[in-house]
Amino acid sequence: MSEINTGGYESMVWISDKDGREYACYLNDIKDKGQLTDEEKAKCIDVSLLVGTERW
Repeated sequence: MSEINTGGYESMVWISDKDGREYACYLNDIKDKGQLTDEEKAKCIDVSLLVGTERW
């Protein structure tokens, strides 16, 4: 079972992957903000799913 991070807005970062998708992640779940791994993506939220569009 994955651990749920309950940090606030101030502990989040927004990161784009190599394909241009943007993810909202908790900073302590990310090792390198310049390169998002598949394991790290699984802990993040794809922003396009959250707002319902690819580009907002």
